[in-house]
Amino acid sequence: MNRTLLVLALGIGVGAVGVTLAQHQGNDGESVRVIATQPIDEKLDGKEAAATIVEVTIKPGESGLSHRHPGPGFVYVLEGEYELGINDQPTKLFRAGETFYEPTGCLHRVSKNPSTKGKTRLIAVVLHPRDAKEIAIPESNVNKHR
Repeated sequence: MNRTLLVLALGIGVGAVGVTLAQHQGNDGESVRVIATQPIDEKLDGKEAAATIVEVTIKPGESGLSHRHPGPGFVYVLEGEYELGINDQPTKLFRAGETFYEPTGCLHRVSKNPSTKGKTRLIAVVLHPRDAKEIAIPESNVNKHR
């Protein structure tokens, strides 16, 4: 089922290629570019839902801030290496060509490019309620892990 949702969400993204809705460069080491947001017919926890596709770029040795997502996330590592830590689970290393899943609401406590040489690029598809104001909600009470 997760694979079906990922294929569905990526299909929506392919259909909307070239549509850039926003760009974000925060106070952390991540640069996030929204590629597309598309309403979907399926509901998420009984609510009208949408899929947002983003490209995340992280410079060598940099990290993002701790955050949560209002729906499940499906991520493909386009380039480089990516260190992920969710909830209290041990961190995992992903390389270009690999994918991972983040459950709704989990604490994304580590988001890091462990390389000292090249950038990391990810494509993430986040399913979320249509009325969500943010797809990455900062976790202000959690220390940033590097």
